[in-house]
Amino acid sequence: MRILLSLVMLLIIAYLCTASTVFNKKPVGLVCSEIEVTTKDSTFSDLFTPHSVADILKQKKLNPIGKDIDSVSTLLMERELSQNPLIDNVECYKTPSGKIRIDISQKTPVLRVFNNNGENFLVDNKGSIMPQVTSNAFHLTVVTGQASKTFCASKLYELGVFLQNDPFWKAQAEQINVVSGGNIEIVPRVGNHIIYLGQLDDYENKLRRVEKFYTKALNKIGWNKYERINVELSNQIICTKRK
Repeated sequence: MRILLSLVMLLIIAYLCTASTVFNKKPVGLVCSEIEVTTKDSTFSDLFTPHSVADILKQKKLNPIGKDIDSVSTLLMERELSQNPLIDNVECYKTPSGKIRIDISQKTPVLRVFNNNGENFLVDNKGSIMPQVTSNAFHLTVVTGQASKTFCASKLYELGVFLQNDPFWKAQAEQINVVSGGNIEIVPRVGNHIIYLGQLDDYENKLRRVEKFYTKALNKIGWNKYERINVELSNQIICTKRK
């Protein structure tokens, strides 16, 4: 009985090994037939289509369509696509049917900058500088004034991340103006006044104080009573009345 069971097990193992080899064996001379592109978010979804990605690869002579699938280097494709300033991460791989799958993770912009130097660019949530993209309308806080690329990438982007992630300030903060010495002003969407933060240090607590002031004071006395709300100093709110 044990011998019979052993023979049956051996036959099953042999069948599975053979079936696995047969079913997974790629056809000889399999040619790449298609590029499939998946974007993991919709920030620039209209910019990364199979056609547009194929165009990028064609320019670098890496277009896989019509080539023997074994000759296609997905590593070279990944390296080239990762150079795109709008892409955060990219993975390329082959399918058994002869397609190339490309999964793209896009950068997430948090600030749109128009500075005094005449430069226009975006800043992402990791502090990377991105080119302006006109095909998409983002709900981003606009930055003006003395906002150099270095300042935005090293310091200001963290404030941008906070504004994007905080529901109240995402709706309220319309513009950041960088004045002399790297001091910060915020122009709100509601209320005819300027919020003066001063230096970027402790900006979260400064904005929390303004939020409480909105709730406890401006909702009662009116949103246009003051022209300037200064929270530069710790635990103080200095308001300048409108003339």
